[in-house]
Amino acid sequence: MKSRLFETRAGDDGLPGPERRLAVLALILGTLMAVVDTTMVNIALPSIATGLEVSASRVVWVTNLFQVSSAAFLLVFAALSELLSRRRLYVAGVAVFTLAALGSALSTSLESLLVFRALQGLGAAAMLSIGPSIYRQIFPTRLLGSALGLSAMVVAAGYAAGPAIGGVLLSVAGWPWLFALHLPLGGVAVVLAWRALPRESARPGGFDWQGALLSITMLGGLFVAMDGLGHDMSVWALVAWLGTSLAAALLFVHRQRRAPHPLLPLAIFAERRFSLALAAQGSAFIGQGLAFVALSFLFQQRMGFTPLETAWLFTPWPLAIMLVGPLAGRLADRVNPTLLASLGLILLMVGLMALAWLDLEAGVGEVLWRMALCGMGFGLFQPPNNRELIGSVPLALSANASGTMSTSRTVGQSLGVALVGAFLAAGVAVQATLWLGALTTLAALLFSLLRIPLAEAARRG
Repeated sequence: MKSRLFETRAGDDGLPGPERRLAVLALILGTLMAVVDTTMVNIALPSIATGLEVSASRVVWVTNLFQVSSAAFLLVFAALSELLSRRRLYVAGVAVFTLAALGSALSTSLESLLVFRALQGLGAAAMLSIGPSIYRQIFPTRLLGSALGLSAMVVAAGYAAGPAIGGVLLSVAGWPWLFALHLPLGGVAVVLAWRALPRESARPGGFDWQGALLSITMLGGLFVAMDGLGHDMSVWALVAWLGTSLAAALLFVHRQRRAPHPLLPLAIFAERRFSLALAAQGSAFIGQGLAFVALSFLFQQRMGFTPLETAWLFTPWPLAIMLVGPLAGRLADRVNPTLLASLGLILLMVGLMALAWLDLEAGVGEVLWRMALCGMGFGLFQPPNNRELIGSVPLALSANASGTMSTSRTVGQSLGVALVGAFLAAGVAVQATLWLGALTTLAALLFSLLRIPLAEAARRG
């Protein structure tokens, strides 16, 4: 972490420079636990199935239930943080995640493991829903892009390290140790967060419980439907889940227009910079989520690489994000961030097209540069775009913006995964799905180009 992030200047908002270090460390630990857990547990599913003597079709719910419970509560926790304060909610999220990890490690049946995985998902939602808005509390506005670049680097590091950590642990110990690993990290994160995160006054007034229930139904139904789309769910069940989600969404919007303290103030979408940044993010994450799954099939089933070789082939993508993300964040504090984000989307789109054109007899080197190009593009896009998402709305709405941002990211990535499953089930060639990823990235680029003059006007103003 550059010392520039921790220097204090006259007129700075946020925390004083020296106090930012422990606060950022608390956020890094929480984010790493949540991100590493997802990729690490995916590696362990076969071992969990063997240890608990359950089928592969049932054990996938160890991952699915975590994702559904996390996604369904992102908006709820973002709004709840205004009543409890972000510091208290973040500490509670880390504590629930850590204690549920202990329960997961001690589970002796799939049923008990699923209960604790759902609780872990709730803890992760509490942390991730408000993480970006806490960065805005900690850092002055002049360093917001750099701070969010650091956040992007941490997430990329978690995605890169998760499979390796899982593989190493499984080679020397049983699957419960994957969950036990969170205990010391969680304990440290709780103490740091309680001591170092900014204190704030809670918002007076009530909580929109009706909106919360509708939000949970809307997002939960959507994620169950998307998961079913990739796992041969019957047409009637799929229609039922999507219909439930759509009905809840319509009622949710109706409720938000009339609630005295809405869960998600719809006025936030009146800011065009925010809305366009949100659309660009969702479209880009569809492309990334789709590519990650499609490339796994391409490398192993079509090109003949082993699972271990496939893991190494993926490494350039998150490594490039780790290298480019912090630099992009720093540049976003100095130049129009939408220009950087648009350039990143161009690189990502070209990288996906190059992967779609990849010859099945291609060597490792030809794969690696394409993966690195995608990672560079995504690393150049994400921190400047996040800066627009968080920085374009008033500070009072930053928690809502953070929750909406996390929801858009999760929906986009999950939709990409579901589309690959549906396309493969329909017999579509795996490389053809990469063209869809390039197309959604093109849509993100168009959204990004539309906001360039808006962001420039805001900078000059």
